[in-house]
Amino acid sequence: MQICSVCSEHTPKYRCPACKIRYCSLGCYKSHKDSCLPVEQPAPFDPKATDSFNTETWTVEDLLHEEDIIDKAPLERLKLLGQSKELRDLLCNPHLRQLLRAIDRADSKDDAMKAAMQEPLFVEFSDRCLKIVENEAKSSTSNEAEIL
Repeated sequence: MQICSVCSEHTPKYRCPACKIRYCSLGCYKSHKDSCLPVEQPAPFDPKATDSFNTETWTVEDLLHEEDIIDKAPLERLKLLGQSKELRDLLCNPHLRQLLRAIDRADSKDDAMKAAMQEPLFVEFSDRCLKIVENEAKSSTSNEAEIL
């Protein structure tokens, strides 16, 4: 079990975007940020340039932490999300982008997700993500069954 890199007392829930250390609370983040290197701010979103997306490579560890995972999709299937034109079109919606930012910034991700799931646009987004990942899972399971 990991402990907070700042207070060394609690289980960390968050990761510093600049240096990737793990911390447990807003208080620990505030204490840490004074000694951390500043994070480069991303360029503002330009809806006219929908074909130019950030190509920075993310690892599964950046997105999910082992102790938080109940059901995990393989990285190959997660990469399909980045290739979906339908998802890119949905992400051009400023309201959806605002909802996603609010979830990302929330101290309680569970509560933020529950609130977002009341928004039809967010439900459409999450359903589309699941459909992309699950369809690939079904097709690879079918292919394996055919081989056997």
